[in-house]
Amino acid sequence: MPTSPLATDLSSTTHGRRLSGGVARAGLLLLATGALALTALLSLRVGSVAVSSRDVLGALFAYAPESYEQTVVRALRLPRTIVGAGVGAALALAGAGMQAATRNPLAEPALLGVNSGAAFAIVTAVYLGHLAHPLQHIWFGFLGGLGSAALVYAIGSAGPGGATPVKLALAGMVVSALLGSWTTALLLLDQQALEVVRFWLVGSLAGRDLGVFRAVSPFLLAGIGGMLLLGRHLTVLSLGEEAARSLGMHTGRVRALVVGLVALMTGAAVAAAGPIGFVGLAVPHMVRGLVGPDYRWVLPLCLVTGPLVLLGADILGRVLARPGELPVGIVTALLGAPFLIALARRRRGVEP
Repeated sequence: MPTSPLATDLSSTTHGRRLSGGVARAGLLLLATGALALTALLSLRVGSVAVSSRDVLGALFAYAPESYEQTVVRALRLPRTIVGAGVGAALALAGAGMQAATRNPLAEPALLGVNSGAAFAIVTAVYLGHLAHPLQHIWFGFLGGLGSAALVYAIGSAGPGGATPVKLALAGMVVSALLGSWTTALLLLDQQALEVVRFWLVGSLAGRDLGVFRAVSPFLLAGIGGMLLLGRHLTVLSLGEEAARSLGMHTGRVRALVVGLVALMTGAAVAAAGPIGFVGLAVPHMVRGLVGPDYRWVLPLCLVTGPLVLLGADILGRVLARPGELPVGIVTALLGAPFLIALARRRRGVEP
C-alpha cells in the first residue's frame, strides 16, 4: 500500500523527533496551551499604549472605568485577542481538514474559494449599498464564502468519480480567479469602496469588537466542534482513497462533511478578520511534524497552535511598526512565504 504524503510529512527534518505515546503528546498539548496563555497576555499588554500586567488583570477581574489603561485593554485589546484566538483556531483546523481530505500537502482553506467569495460579496455590498461598519459586512462575507465553497464543491463533484481531490483543487482555482477578477473590477470602479474595505482585504484584527465575535462565534464553535469529532476519520482518509474504502469508510460522505465544516469555519473567520493566509497551511504541517499523522492529536494541537501563531503575528505587527502597526495578514504572509518555499523544496518529487 502506498504511503500518503501526509503520513510522511516533514519526514526529512522530523524523523526520529516526533513525539510518541499519549503522555508525551498530552505534555506537548499542555505546553502549547501555556504558551497560548502567555501570548494572550502579551496581546493585551503590547501596543502603542504601554500597559502593565497589573492593569491587564485589573481590566479582566476588577475593571475600573476611570483607568485609561484598563479601558484600552477592555474596549480594544480584549476583543481583538478573542477574535484573533477564534480565527486562528478555525483557520488551523480548516487547513488540517483540507490537507487530509484532499491529500494535498499544500492545501489550505482558500482552496475552496472561501476567501475570494467573501471578498467579492463584501465589496459588492459596499459598492451597491455603501455599507461602512464591520457588523454590516460580516453577513455578506459569511454568505459569500459559503456560496463560493458550495459552487466549488458542485463543480468539483460534476462528472465521473465525484469530488476527487484534483477536481476540487482545480475548481477552487477557477472560481477564485473569476471572483478575484470581479472584485478587482468593482474596486477600480469605486475608490470609496476600496477605502472602506482595504484594511479588511489584507486581513486585520484591528477595530474588531465583541459584537463581531458574537456574530460569528456560533459558526466557529459548530465548525470547530464538528472537525474535532472527525479525528479518526481524517486519519483514515489521509491514507488514500483505496485504503480508506478498504477499511469501510464512505469517503465521499466524509469528504463532503469536511468541506462543509471547512467552509463554515473559514467563512466565519474571513468575515470577521479578512482573508488571512498561511495559518491554515503552516500550522498543520508544524503540528504533524511533532506528533505524526494521527489526527486525533493533530486537531487538538492545531486548536491551540493556530491562535498562538496568529496572535504572535499580530503582536509582531504592532512591535515592528510602532507607533502604528502592520495588519496581521501582511505579517503572516511575510512569515509564511519562506515556509512555503522551504516546504516545496523539501517535498520535491513527492506526489500528492
